[in-house]
Formats: sequence, structure tokens, C-alpha cells
Amino acid sequence: MNRTDTWLSQLQQQRAIAVIRAKDVETGVQMARAVAAGGMRLIEVTWNSTEPAKLLHQLQNELPTCTIGAGTLLTLTDLQAAITAGAEFVFSPHTSLPFIQTAQQHHLPVIPGALTPTEILTAWQAGATCVKVFPIQSVGGADYLRHLQGPLGAIPMIPTGGVTLENARALINAGAIAVGLAGQLFPKAAVQQQNWQAVTQAAQTLMQRLHSAE
Repeated sequence: MNRTDTWLSQLQQQRAIAVIRAKDVETGVQMARAVAAGGMRLIEVTWNSTEPAKLLHQLQNELPTCTIGAGTLLTLTDLQAAITAGAEFVFSPHTSLPFIQTAQQHHLPVIPGALTPTEILTAWQAGATCVKVFPIQSVGGADYLRHLQGPLGAIPMIPTGGVTLENARALINAGAIAVGLAGQLFPKAAVQQQNWQAVTQAAQTLMQRLHSAE
């Protein structure tokens, strides 16, 4: 099984990606430990975190059962830094053909961001492994995704941007292969107070809701 097939298999099993945006490496490590304790195995380190390469590398050492990738990659320079750091998958909020091609050359699952049918199809035809539909809640959430399924149902989509514990299951039911969550998993107050049990509970609740009817 190649990296792309492994990635798609993990998505279908997990159905959710925890998106970490951390003010410092130690906080990022605690955030990741907390969601991993709640059963999540796909973790994305955003490149606008503090010292993201260091955080990514540390998480791979500390959480060997998790797959750690990089997100919010805006440029080819960002992408190369993430590759050097050992990212196991890469997300961007936009679609860039050189970005997709470079990730492909490194045999990395690449998930560019897109919103309209034209953008989604352009990303897919350029070689995207999946397409990040972002920001999903701004355009109707599950209803929008459901309407895309008719013509674009063969494209694996990962909605982000406004995904919550409450609407995540509806997005899966509407056709998403998985969802990405940031703020809902890591409430600002819980992170500030280092209430990692609350984060673990949120992750557990999410996973239970996503898998309860499967």
C-alpha cells in the first residue's frame, strides 16, 4: 500500500483531523497528547504555529501511533520546510499547481483548499489526494457539500472552517471523507487553563459521534 492509499484508509477509519495552532512547542505537545488520548490519530500542525517544524518533529517522536502532518502552508518555501521536518501529509488553504506537483514528487498526500466546483475540480485534476473544502460553514455547511456530491462525488473532500462537534456528523453524512477541526477541539479557555482533560473529552465526544452509526 502506497502513502496515498494509506492516507485514504486512515481518513476512512478516523473521519477527523485535529488541527493544532500553538503559541509555543510545549503547548502544542500538550494539545496533541490530549486529542490522542481521546482517540484521534490524525494531527495537523499549522505552519503559523510557533516553531512548527520543531513541534512536528517532537510529536512524531512522542506519538508514534499518530500520523502527523502540516497545514496552513502558503508557499513552496513553507512546503519544503514541512517536507524537511518530516510531515506525513500537507494541507494548504488554496490551490497552487506547483505546490501540488512538488508534494507529489515527494510522494506526499497533498490536500489543497478550494471552495467552488471549478476550484475543487481544478485541484483534483492537478493531482490532489483530497480537496479541503474551505471555509465550509460560510457557504451552507452540509447542504453545500451535499449539492457537490452529484457532479463531484468521486472527489474525496475534507471540509474545514466552522466544523463543530455538533455538525461534524452531518458533514460526513453529506459525503465528506473526513472533517478538520481546530477551535472546537481546543477551546481557548481550556488551553489557557491547561485543562487538557476537557480537550480529551471533546476528542472522545467527536469520535463517538462520528462512529456511532457506522
